Amino acid sequence: MLSALRRIPRIPFAVQVLAALVLGIALGVAARQLGGDAENPNGLAVALDTIGGTFVTLLKAIVPPLILLAVISSIAQLRNVSNAARLAGQTLLWFAITALIAVAIGIGLGTLVRPGVNSGVDAGAVQDPGTTGSWMAFLESMVPQNFLGLTASTDGEVLPDGGGLDLSTGLTFNALQLIVIAIAVGVAAVKTGKAAEPFLAFTDSALQIVLKVLWWVIRLAPLGTLGLLGNAVYSYGWTTIGALGSFTLAIYIGLALVVFAVYPLLARVHGLSIGKYFSGIWPAVQLGFVSRSSMGTMPVTQRVAETNFGVPRHYASFAVPFGATTKMDGCAAIYPAISAIFVAQFFGLDLSLTDYLLIVFVSVIGSAATAGTTGATVMLTLTLSTVGLPLEGVGLLLAVDPILDMGRTATNVAGQALVPAIVAKRERILDVERYHAPRGLGGFVADDHVTAAERLAAQQEQAGAEEAGAEQAAAKEDSEAKVGTGA
Repeated sequence: MLSALRRIPRIPFAVQVLAALVLGIALGVAARQLGGDAENPNGLAVALDTIGGTFVTLLKAIVPPLILLAVISSIAQLRNVSNAARLAGQTLLWFAITALIAVAIGIGLGTLVRPGVNSGVDAGAVQDPGTTGSWMAFLESMVPQNFLGLTASTDGEVLPDGGGLDLSTGLTFNALQLIVIAIAVGVAAVKTGKAAEPFLAFTDSALQIVLKVLWWVIRLAPLGTLGLLGNAVYSYGWTTIGALGSFTLAIYIGLALVVFAVYPLLARVHGLSIGKYFSGIWPAVQLGFVSRSSMGTMPVTQRVAETNFGVPRHYASFAVPFGATTKMDGCAAIYPAISAIFVAQFFGLDLSLTDYLLIVFVSVIGSAATAGTTGATVMLTLTLSTVGLPLEGVGLLLAVDPILDMGRTATNVAGQALVPAIVAKRERILDVERYHAPRGLGGFVADDHVTAAERLAAQQEQAGAEEAGAEQAAAKEDSEAKVGTGA
């Protein structure tokens, strides 16, 4: 029986995901045909929501230990790298460069398309944005409130028939705080020296275990894709675009220009194949598109950077988690730039050169305010408040936010994997052969693929072992000779 099962050809992982995309759209359309609404969804809609939500929950559950262990481990490994400070500086520089290009594209499209003019949107459709952003809140959020950056919230609901109050408590983590904690612990461990070696060894071992569990979760991506995309089609469809069509079009044109023009051009300028970039980034982009979470996609993004692009693990484990909280060309550059222009045009306000420069400043400097979470409302309100535009404009755009968020997140993760590859190439630590290696049917370079660098390391290790063996043999012969002569 087992031998018969082994002969059944396995469906490649990438094919599974593509099939899930198609099936998810079909099931979403079917769910819409069955009727129901947000208050009373039908059974198929509930099933899709449950499947997709469970997958994202599993991904997010593994993210906190992954960030903590990966950053600590990366700092420990960077202590042996002579240009560690230069790597960090180059990473920040290229984050800023790509954000600057993206926000310039957003401003250009906003002034060209003019999405807020004659939009046909009813001002009475304003919704409560729920969350707002400010520079003070952003700075305060960087200070850890506890060791794991956890925040507890309690929601109360009055029970019917005088049954009292139902309290439910939830825990969330602040990714930015967790990175601050991990950096502090990692630096402290390095400064402690020999006494911290057992701790660093444990951290590295625990990281490998977490990565193994993570890969088990990632194998569920086809199911998660089916549920997430199906639920998105059911919940939002494409009918909600309506009068915001020009705004949505401008956003997606901007995102497409970044992903299909800016990123490939940067890769090509640095001698990297454009085709290999797209084939390598696909696993992270498709997951980011359906999950709408850079943090949830971060484990796959890091695997793409290391396995497909050849970025050294000691650097990727620092750059990718850091990028998942600060590298947001979709959420923090294209989207707030076009949205701010839309709000100004909708309310009949003129933007000065200073206002445009403020939009650029917020996009380049303040993108960490989004903290890798689903949605970009915080970043948008931060931009509007800095420029002095009405925050009520945020509520006008909430109707299409889920549709836009899929493209924004896909753009985010595409850049979060590219920048480490660019920096590694510039610093001559990129495994170029692995970058250009053929991707397997699962979307990744095969685990048994051995690059020239790996072969050289193996040869050096073997040569060292042979040399050590020869020395031991010579010492043994010398010892035997001395015994034989009575010396």
